[in-house]
Amino acid sequence: MELTWAKTLALTGGVLLVPVFAVVASFLFWPGLLLKAYNWYNRRSQGMVVRYSHSGTYRFCYSARGTPGGATPSLLLLHGFTASKDMWLPVVMYLPRNLHVVCLDMPGHEGTSRTGAEDYSIQGQARRVHQFVRSVGLDKSPFHLAGTSMGGNVAGVYAGLYPADVCSLTLVCPAGLVYPTDSSFVALLKQLDLEKPIAPSKPIPLIPTSMQELEAMLKLCCYKPPKIPHQFLRGLLANRIPNNDFYREVFLAIVEEKSRYLLQEHLNLITAPLQVIWGKNDQVLDVSGATVIQKALPHCQVDLLDNCGHTIALERPRKFANLMLDFHNKAKKQA
Repeated sequence: MELTWAKTLALTGGVLLVPVFAVVASFLFWPGLLLKAYNWYNRRSQGMVVRYSHSGTYRFCYSARGTPGGATPSLLLLHGFTASKDMWLPVVMYLPRNLHVVCLDMPGHEGTSRTGAEDYSIQGQARRVHQFVRSVGLDKSPFHLAGTSMGGNVAGVYAGLYPADVCSLTLVCPAGLVYPTDSSFVALLKQLDLEKPIAPSKPIPLIPTSMQELEAMLKLCCYKPPKIPHQFLRGLLANRIPNNDFYREVFLAIVEEKSRYLLQEHLNLITAPLQVIWGKNDQVLDVSGATVIQKALPHCQVDLLDNCGHTIALERPRKFANLMLDFHNKAKKQA
């Protein structure tokens, strides 16, 4: 009997040790896999489902929750440079469960097709987003559109090009403007001399290749960098490095002359109610950009956040969600 119990205990212990070992091994040796597992769990706990839509040979990847066609317009969220649909998870946590939310992987990012520089320019991205909107039927009724940084540039241009699609618009620290004051990031870019080809060996502050550069990027993007466990930082870097050549290609496409100030050139075409949210301590894109938009569109709503940097969705997700929902509801009542 003792031998049987011993064998049973050994077998049970062995089975239990397998998942424990897998978690420990991932934590130590494959931190990138651990981070992906964390995002998977986070999406699942919030009811976000990853889906794919095909338009010809082009594939879009997105996550969504809720169903379209309700009393409240759908919400389409566009992420920033080098991010993915998962960057919105901290915000989605504070959005109503009955709101139809769609988080799109921008062209070439994460699960969306990679093609070439033409699609990575701001106008190219806007065209692809429109293609996505039609492929999933979001254009059946006007939706609320929000974008941050690069995604803010794309969102503003989209609203100018396809005004019938957008019932209200939120731009979060958007790129694509002529800023009265240079940010720390723009000052660094000027040292690169964007009018000349950037050598492959030349580091770009938003494309880290080492832990030191990653930590510097977080300090640049956040007013107060979050306390992220070292293994998660390693995972973030491990997941980014294989994509760095792609990130560089996108970066060159969005800073070239025809994309650099595209939002500014399309401001006069925006007819939807507009909200601008900006961190007062943004070191990537200076908060003076809010004044530029307000001067062009005096009726826009501007919300400036104290003690907040560029990554508002990470730093102040609850505040951002509440501001956006309040504006969303106000715009719906005025429609």
